[in-house]
Amino acid sequence: MNPEAPDHRPAGYAFLVDKYQVNVIPNWHTSSVSSKSAHHSTVHKGPVAAVYALSYWPGDRDGDHLEFALKYDGVNLGILSALFEAIAEEEILAYVSSKPTGKYARRIWFLFELLTGRELALENLGRGNYVDLLEPDLYYTAATGRRAQRQRIIDNLLGGRSFCPVVRRTQKLIEMENIDLQKRCEEVVKSYPPELLRRALIYLYTKETKSSFEIEHTKPSASRTEKFIGLLELAEHKNFCEKSLLIEVQNRTIDPRFRASDYRTIQNYVGQTVSYQKNIIHYVCPKPEDIPDLMAGLLLSHERMTEGHVAAVVHAATISYGFNFMHPFEDGNGRIHRFLIHNILAYRGMIPKGLMFPVSAAMLKNPADYDRSLEAFSRPLMQLLEYTLDDRGQMNVLNESGRWYRYIDMTAQAEALFDFIRITIDTELVEELSFLAGYDKTKKAIQEIVDMPDRLIDLFIQQCLQNNGRLSDRKRTTHFGFLSDAELINMEKVVQSGFNNGSESKFY
Repeated sequence: MNPEAPDHRPAGYAFLVDKYQVNVIPNWHTSSVSSKSAHHSTVHKGPVAAVYALSYWPGDRDGDHLEFALKYDGVNLGILSALFEAIAEEEILAYVSSKPTGKYARRIWFLFELLTGRELALENLGRGNYVDLLEPDLYYTAATGRRAQRQRIIDNLLGGRSFCPVVRRTQKLIEMENIDLQKRCEEVVKSYPPELLRRALIYLYTKETKSSFEIEHTKPSASRTEKFIGLLELAEHKNFCEKSLLIEVQNRTIDPRFRASDYRTIQNYVGQTVSYQKNIIHYVCPKPEDIPDLMAGLLLSHERMTEGHVAAVVHAATISYGFNFMHPFEDGNGRIHRFLIHNILAYRGMIPKGLMFPVSAAMLKNPADYDRSLEAFSRPLMQLLEYTLDDRGQMNVLNESGRWYRYIDMTAQAEALFDFIRITIDTELVEELSFLAGYDKTKKAIQEIVDMPDRLIDLFIQQCLQNNGRLSDRKRTTHFGFLSDAELINMEKVVQSGFNNGSESKFY
């Protein structure tokens, strides 16, 4: 390191990205070395900027900075993929050859061959212990990693070359895991009788369906609502992460005129029209020619995480959000994204049999958090894309973009889904079950005052809930003229007591 160079020289990924001027989504952690300060870190609304003392300077070779990056900046497959295309292969070869048994050299060797599809001119290692590619205490990994004898590496990635998400074990995710959401869900369910749970399921399916459509500001027809409910009912019985089944799901969730028979062949995007021939583009999807390989990689990643016993919420987050980021169909992608959350959680046994919880309702009630989970990827991506949009709304992406969708750090999405599931269990599910339990109690109490038909009791409760716990004079005249004043007053008190003074309404 030149002692006369400016202070705070970039190191690791920052050094190499600057040197080769590659376009990448910024890493969550950037490093620099300073001759004037000890090691410290600064957090800027998420990203961490770390400054290391002069003794940390790795050297001037590209390989030295790659090693520094893996040590201190973490594993970022998207950046590594771009750098491996920019750095001369001879540089990588010379670095690995200089320390062939070093664990970081072996990891770089393995990742180079995985991400580029090219083999370095090196002999297979004949001895030495196997080392994990990702350190399990720092990342979510596949427990049943695959042994790569060539580098004596245990490949415990969550995917492969076509698609491979990375999720870091942040403090928030560790704390969420310690909560044990599956156990909490089971404890909630045990508090209510089976018959009530069966009845609640009808409301939960309807609530999830309406919430999922409402997120997209869409009001589905009765037939589309029924079809989506039918899909949710199947979620716990079948693994839908197959191409033919995803196409079937798409066909059942959209207008019949826009059904797909395969993945899309046009460039799509998410945006809104603000005036004549003026659009705001929020997100640009992968090029259609990249979709088949990306989706094959996504489905392979699903299999690897299933076999590798990856935490169910992390599994559901990476596959469902990955699907949404790919947008493989012209329409229905958002609904399928949210459906896949249910499907994977049920498939992995996190949701008790015969139950579902309305995650979309939690997303709908917390739109800023849901938007942030999507924008954690879309915002930095949009800074890199170059595209044109003609007056017919047809888009053309000008630069090569496939790499950015293949290798996504999905830590933010996993954290968000943990939050949504926690809210769903503690709020949406509990409220729904409590409502039904209160409804049963209220209905029984009303029957003890006036033994009238169930239809009229249901109508009475509904009308009171819609009017702050009291029956309007008009409704009394129209439907309940046979009640005495004393009976009416007592029945209203029962409703108010059973439903927090009539402030809650769960009729769909």
